[in-house]
Amino acid sequence: MRGIAAEIGTGAMSLYRYVPSRDDLIELVADHLMGEIDITGIPSGDWRADLTRYANGLRAMWLRHPWVATVHRSLPGFGPHQVLLIERVMGALDAHVSIDENLRLMAMLNSYIEGAVREEISTAEEVRRSGLSESEWMARSSRRINQLVSSGKYPIFTKIVTESHQPHLSRDDQFRNGLEHILGYIAMSLLPTPESPHPPGHAVRPARDPA
Repeated sequence: MRGIAAEIGTGAMSLYRYVPSRDDLIELVADHLMGEIDITGIPSGDWRADLTRYANGLRAMWLRHPWVATVHRSLPGFGPHQVLLIERVMGALDAHVSIDENLRLMAMLNSYIEGAVREEISTAEEVRRSGLSESEWMARSSRRINQLVSSGKYPIFTKIVTESHQPHLSRDDQFRNGLEHILGYIAMSLLPTPESPHPPGHAVRPARDPA
């Protein structure tokens, strides 16, 4: 509250002349920040490109304003930017699925984005408090990791350490990799169009020649 008041040149308590409560103020600011997500031209007819652009834009906005991703909201706001996002982004799938399925798929997509960003923000904050670089922070855990692997008691954990590529990807690549899996699931959920017996975004394998 003090930060917002200082930015507009007034006292913190003076803000309540314009909004009835702190929660209302947070909702207004959060809706304003949603306007930073570029949804120009969405829906474009390419739902995968539209949802990729939206996901990257939402992630980027939350990383610029980490507090937005950490504010718990049990109910959605219906400010002008939020409603416009609903219209444009859900419009990308509207021709392919029922409205209920659209809601389910968007909830899944938004949950993935929110979870990934929250984890990214939380890790960055832990690293910042430690005073170490991220690589130094990771290296600090190596002794304990080696002990767990050497014990032979944790085969799944050992596979994660010795075989998994995911933890070694950059944050951008981790997000992109997870997003592609979500989009792949969405592709399988879309209704076929009259022109094509396969859902949009579905890769059709060519028939194999008989031996």
